[in-house]
Amino acid sequence: MYRLLKKMLITVVFVLSLVSCMTFGILGSALFQEGNPIPLLVSIVKLKLTDTDYVQFLNTEKQSRYLSSDTSHPPYKQVKEFMKSKGWDFEEQMGSGLIFLKDEKEALVMTRQYSKYFVIWDVSKSVIR
Repeated sequence: MYRLLKKMLITVVFVLSLVSCMTFGILGSALFQEGNPIPLLVSIVKLKLTDTDYVQFLNTEKQSRYLSSDTSHPPYKQVKEFMKSKGWDFEEQMGSGLIFLKDEKEALVMTRQYSKYFVIWDVSKSVIR
């Protein structure tokens, strides 16, 4: 009984260590760039386990924040499709900002790289209403 328990404990510690090493290996220094990494890690798992292109991980009074994979070509495909579904047309890219037009109004969606595999994008609540 004691040997079995010891083997199970060693196995659990090994698996947790392996998962931790893989997480830090993939995300590296980007892990804590957004503060608390837990919502982002949950969103990454959702992206990998489901068939969605993006996941919302922050929702405040002023903005919503999304995470998407950075594997699309052309770049920012998920952002452009999301905004198109809200009635906004892509106008141009200026640095890390994407400019959209709707009814003679402009909206700016700011994007930033989160590791080499993911992109975070901020959308104002006034834009998606």
